[in-house]
Amino acid sequence: MDIAVLGALDVRENGVSLTPTAPKPRQVLAMLALDADQVVPVTTLIEELWGERPPRSARTTLQTYVLQLRELISTAIERDPEGAPARTAKDVLVTLPGGYMLSTSGGASDVHDFERLAGMGYRAMDAGDFAGAARQLGDALALWTGSALADVQTGTQLEMETRRLEEIRLCALDQRIEADLRLGRHRELLGELTVLVSRYRTHENLHGQFMLALHRSGRRSEALGVYQRLRTALVREMGLEPSPRLRRMQRSILMAGPEPTSAAPAGGGERLSRVG
Repeated sequence: MDIAVLGALDVRENGVSLTPTAPKPRQVLAMLALDADQVVPVTTLIEELWGERPPRSARTTLQTYVLQLRELISTAIERDPEGAPARTAKDVLVTLPGGYMLSTSGGASDVHDFERLAGMGYRAMDAGDFAGAARQLGDALALWTGSALADVQTGTQLEMETRRLEEIRLCALDQRIEADLRLGRHRELLGELTVLVSRYRTHENLHGQFMLALHRSGRRSEALGVYQRLRTALVREMGLEPSPRLRRMQRSILMAGPEPTSAAPAGGGERLSRVG
């Protein structure tokens, strides 16, 4: 079984899509796919589908959705080009005490591939191999085709999971840009960073990286403008001033002093200072 969630949901058995079109069964499959090869409790699935006030028929209705998914699985197994299937639909979508499990039988998962490649990239960064880090983190980020589960209706559980995935994507993106900066690819980054700071208007590190790339490309006034726009957004939306690190970078650029060596905060970053 192959699972893709870093974009539209796509779950395939023997190359045949198992992804239903109806919203609720789609949610169930997304929950099972995210925790593939692990038991997802019935209570968790019910909370995802109906929130804190599920109908009395919730368990029965959930069983109906599971049966619908198994019908799709059966169709995929019947098309197995190798002949007789080695497992049944109940072997793929397994009923276990307290919940259900989607058994991948060693198939591919884009989340697992992303985490593996990103981990390799982080280790390369720690070792000072910036070219390797940029390559491996770039490969990890290339697995994303859009927002996670972009075409799935989300309840509280899936909403938390998509936020977690977005956060780890941003961490990988931040480190890949940092690796590129350390390799002197300042001008090559300008287009990408222009889009990113527009999308993430209060993300400090992306703005710091953009300031650094502009400054090192000889565009000092534009770098200072990026700082001012960030400060305006932080004050207006969050009541916060930029961090001391970013203020120091702004002063360094303003005075045309020595260029900062890195956009990444030393020691894991600093807290934002509250206005006033």
